[in-house]
Amino acid sequence: MTRPYRSVLYIPGSKERALEKARGLAVDAIIFDLEDAVTPDAKIEARAILAAALKQGGYGSRAKIVRINGLDTIWGRDDALAVKDMEADAILLPKVNNALDVQALADLVGDMPIWAMMETTHGIWNAMEVAAHPAVQGFVAGTNDLAKELNCRARADRLPMMTSLQLMLLAARAHGVVAVDGVYNQFKDEDGLRVECEQGRDLGFDGKTLIHPAQVDVTNEVFSPSEEEIDLARRQIEAFEEVERTGQGVAVVDGKIVENLHVETAQKILAMASAIASL
Repeated sequence: MTRPYRSVLYIPGSKERALEKARGLAVDAIIFDLEDAVTPDAKIEARAILAAALKQGGYGSRAKIVRINGLDTIWGRDDALAVKDMEADAILLPKVNNALDVQALADLVGDMPIWAMMETTHGIWNAMEVAAHPAVQGFVAGTNDLAKELNCRARADRLPMMTSLQLMLLAARAHGVVAVDGVYNQFKDEDGLRVECEQGRDLGFDGKTLIHPAQVDVTNEVFSPSEEEIDLARRQIEAFEEVERTGQGVAVVDGKIVENLHVETAQKILAMASAIASL
């Protein structure tokens, strides 16, 4: 089944008001955060608050992902065991360095799908082995932490980050793993957000992680197939099927030859458009 991951919003697991508000937001997925968004003195209580909110439900078809604290912290193991019993779709592990990190979590949560925060230099370098782990369902780019490790400067074009983003995407695509881009920190800068969303979309990301509800509309728009793309996809499929039916000629749309690979892309576009419409 095709599931959109255009907009993936971080929500503090300790904030009941935020957990309630998230039920009405037009996001494709929510990362319920027990890590960075929760202060040390609130981490244990946050587990109970989040468990109650997820049990209450009301999040509809949104993917429910819980980010735990690292297993090298005093909270990580208990977080993992608690999330295993929550009404969540997946568990997100921060600062994944290699497949052994993933396996350590899998040993605790059984067959629960795992997502990996790709935010360390070791993690990026080992992205292929992480993506190959059978429990891994998704990658989340942790661009803020990664920039710190790389000691790179912030630029609008993200050139210093490009190798890392593309290595992550290569691994994700090689193993059929969802990949969502990192956050855009200036949540009031809609134009800057749009530019970065368009860059992430063009690179091949499935969507983007968000830090504020104000970022949802732009992100959903950019990562959705446009009407022009949908129309072209339909015409490509029709032209290709007509040639196959008659057994004559070559399929051509808008002056360009249509081959199998174009049809596969077109089918994916239409499937995504249908999944988005069903939301």
